[in-house]
Amino acid sequence: MQAQVKWCGDLKFLGTSDSGHSVIMDGNQGAHAPSPMEMVLMSVASCSSVDVVSILQKARQPITDCVVEVSAERADTVPAVFTSIHLHFVVRGHDTSGNDVSDSHVERAVKLSAEKYCSVSIMLGASVDVTHSYSVEPYSPV
Repeated sequence: MQAQVKWCGDLKFLGTSDSGHSVIMDGNQGAHAPSPMEMVLMSVASCSSVDVVSILQKARQPITDCVVEVSAERADTVPAVFTSIHLHFVVRGHDTSGNDVSDSHVERAVKLSAEKYCSVSIMLGASVDVTHSYSVEPYSPV
């Protein structure tokens, strides 16, 4: 796997992945685009979300929505690394028979992602306190 990051002036950078997708990042505390540290948070949330949604779909759970609320703390000194990251999954789902997503299935999916599948979370967990929680909310049509 490879990537490239090109300086675009000021403190803006264009990151291009090996698969050809691009994203703008802003080193000016996220004034014009996500900062690199914000990208780390979004990366861990998206990696873990992929696992949770996939596991629930394979378990034939009627998932219709999954949102991960990420909060983090950083060190007060340079380098201002993350000292803790918390991922809270909010899962919704409802099938035509009136069945909601199973709480036990969501608990299992979050645990499997945290302990076995999410490479970003597991990698960060080597130096950061990464925690997970979840809630299953009743279905509400959008």
